[in-house]
Amino acid sequence: MSRTQGRHRLSRRTKIATGGLALAIAVGGIVVATTTGNTGEASADEADPAFYIDILKVQPNQFDPRPVYGAATGTFTVDCGRNENQHFNPDNFIAQPGVRNGAQHLHDYVGNLSTNADSTNKSLVKAGTTCRNGDKSAYFWPVVRIDTGEEEKNEPAKAPDGDRAQAAQEAKTVQVACPDVASKLPDIPDQAMAEVDSNLEQLDAQADEANQRVAAAQGQGGQNLVQNSIVGPLNDRRKAIIDRILTAIGRFAPKPGGLGNLPCSTKPGKDTGAPTPPPSSTAGGALPGQDGNNELPGNDGKILRPQKVQITFRGSPVGKVVAMPKFLRVLYGDAKVSTNGPANARASWTCTGFENRVTEKYPICPQNSKVKRVHTFPSCWDGQNTDSANHRTHIVYPDRNGRCAKGFKAVPQLQISLTYDIPHDVQVKKQYKVDAFPQEKHNPFSDHDDFANVMSQRIMNGLVNCVNRGRACRA
Repeated sequence: MSRTQGRHRLSRRTKIATGGLALAIAVGGIVVATTTGNTGEASADEADPAFYIDILKVQPNQFDPRPVYGAATGTFTVDCGRNENQHFNPDNFIAQPGVRNGAQHLHDYVGNLSTNADSTNKSLVKAGTTCRNGDKSAYFWPVVRIDTGEEEKNEPAKAPDGDRAQAAQEAKTVQVACPDVASKLPDIPDQAMAEVDSNLEQLDAQADEANQRVAAAQGQGGQNLVQNSIVGPLNDRRKAIIDRILTAIGRFAPKPGGLGNLPCSTKPGKDTGAPTPPPSSTAGGALPGQDGNNELPGNDGKILRPQKVQITFRGSPVGKVVAMPKFLRVLYGDAKVSTNGPANARASWTCTGFENRVTEKYPICPQNSKVKRVHTFPSCWDGQNTDSANHRTHIVYPDRNGRCAKGFKAVPQLQISLTYDIPHDVQVKKQYKVDAFPQEKHNPFSDHDDFANVMSQRIMNGLVNCVNRGRACRA
């Protein structure tokens, strides 16, 4: 870097740090040191040159287990776009529910259109989606930026105010909560699939209708009215539909037993769909957020949207998978690897054409090869919980042979691949980086990804059928 570039970079960083300081003072003087460092010095500015490696120096290290007879070898790929609608924010409603800028770095979002710190199960269900098949799940990961030291401006982010207002309103209302049915079903024979899908769709529709009626009945008779006129009749209809599902399966396979009626109940407002945040997070609070150009202190530069986003669910090499329950939360990687250690961190980085070599460093790819991030999520579910206090113990990774630990069930394994068209000279000059918490200093090993399942039961059931039958499906 030339002296001229260095002076320009310092000037820009000083401006950003000063702006961050003013914003921090405006909101009560919080976290000034951790987000901006000393005035004129960005604590998480350029990535350390030691964080980069020539992909040709990485030995092949990716070997999938050989599938056994009867394994679920199919794939289900959903097209949710590349975040063309500029849905960015520095929130994380899974790890930091209710904390605005809880991530302290920007996330790219696809799928659910409303995702922000205040998202709840109810607000997510009511929102739209970028996914072509109607999947309302939330998929989000930290952005990649090119930082050459020049004055770089990004397109404005999608304003979250309307989504926050919707989430706040939904959080106040009573909710009809219905146990997930699809995740309780065994492998469904092909001959019964259409009938089962139709009935699962009816279950979702009836629950949505009940929630609309509950919202309309607020303040008009209390809990007894809701229970007697809405929830009770809903459960009667629900029992009949579940019976039809079991009968349909029983025509072509042993009829499932022990399913029960799975009745719906009501929950009070303020449902986040996740465990209560730990005392260390200030629920409802806010840290300094991004500026008008989508820049954060220490996380600046030109945001580079992925050239290609591939969201694929895979099966299991050792047997069939069961459906994920609705609202299941799943994390990939560890955003705070410097604090938490490497136990949950994952090597994510590779190059197109070299996917059998994955590294925890930023790759420098050969000419005509592109930088790629591959995020393979845990896929062994405890069969009961959609979340846990640390957001990890309810769903874990299989062992090296693809087997789940005792008491855990294999669910479809989500893999998100992100391909970037980063100019080769930018790679060689080590001028691209991933957004991160300030203390991570853009460590590529802090790469991470988040997923919340908001698929309808019909979509999830079709996904499971696809991978269990060894098909390659695109939605």
